[in-house]
Amino acid sequence: MTELKNDRFLNALLKQPVDRTPIWMMRQAGRYLPEYRASRKDAGSFMDLCKNEQFACDVTLQPLERYPLDAAILFSDILTIPDAMGLGLYFETGEGPKFKKVIRTAEEVQSLSVVNTKSDLNYVLKAVSTIRHELNGRVPLIGFSGSPWTLATYMVEGGSSKDFRHVKGMMYAQPEVMHQLLDVLADSVIDYLNAQIDAGAQAVQIFDTWGGVLSHNAYQTFSLKYMQKIVNGLNRERNGVKIPVILFTKGAGQWLESMAETGCDALGLDWTTDIGQARARVGKQVALQGNMDPSVLYASPERIREEVQTILTSYGKGTGHVFNLGHGIHQFVDPEHAKAFIEAVVELSPAFHLAD
Repeated sequence: MTELKNDRFLNALLKQPVDRTPIWMMRQAGRYLPEYRASRKDAGSFMDLCKNEQFACDVTLQPLERYPLDAAILFSDILTIPDAMGLGLYFETGEGPKFKKVIRTAEEVQSLSVVNTKSDLNYVLKAVSTIRHELNGRVPLIGFSGSPWTLATYMVEGGSSKDFRHVKGMMYAQPEVMHQLLDVLADSVIDYLNAQIDAGAQAVQIFDTWGGVLSHNAYQTFSLKYMQKIVNGLNRERNGVKIPVILFTKGAGQWLESMAETGCDALGLDWTTDIGQARARVGKQVALQGNMDPSVLYASPERIREEVQTILTSYGKGTGHVFNLGHGIHQFVDPEHAKAFIEAVVELSPAFHLAD
């Protein structure tokens, strides 16, 4: 196996000393980059981009050619598992992901079976192995999946939602059906992430995009419970090297302690939680990833630099911080502003690691 030339991302996730705060961006390979838009046009569609391992590899590496990032993330979609279950994922311009088939009855839930990644999602594994080969140890590769609750919201709603009436209706009116759906999804995510790890992913992140729409009790019961099951089921080591696990729930600042109790290695934070306060609450248990508001990237490079300094100062000295946006980068951001953001972290963060 090729030796890793830049391991500060993995070291920070494991709270080991680093020379500076590592950085990557959620959705770093995406529509804000003109080269990505060109690749998507060449591929023909978003799903064609995902399902061709060379295209997926090319767009994964594009941001690394522009910026001094410390990790690559597999180019794919969080909804590959429902698509493999036969729901028919497609994308309409400006409307986000949609499914041709929805899951809203007990019978429809019972018809679902756990995904076999090696047969049903082999294109993802081909992309992982291709990217690892092309990276040649340059930076670590992150694999990922949507959380069971987040996958369920899309499957039951049929796409994005503002009120989540169908999925919350099922959750409250037929909790046993919802638990059956979440169990199948959790088992599928375990298989999916373990297969990504076998194919070469060196860290994995679970994206719980919609956990923050739940009440306190519902979050514990219908979201966190199933992420806990996944954490317990993952292969946390490969070839003698630890595979860190990151949990990210958007809007979950109030639940950091219970998230940290899952045994994950790191928590992703959105921009609504102060990272210094989060460190005081859970920083002895887990590393923290985040957490600049993506909208700051619409500001001037000087203002972006100020915000980077503020977040670094809030976290304070020492390891255990992976700098990131609090959610995915917006498609209308100027790539030069993303550059200013990343370079600010590279330039300003070494001062916070002198004692490591």
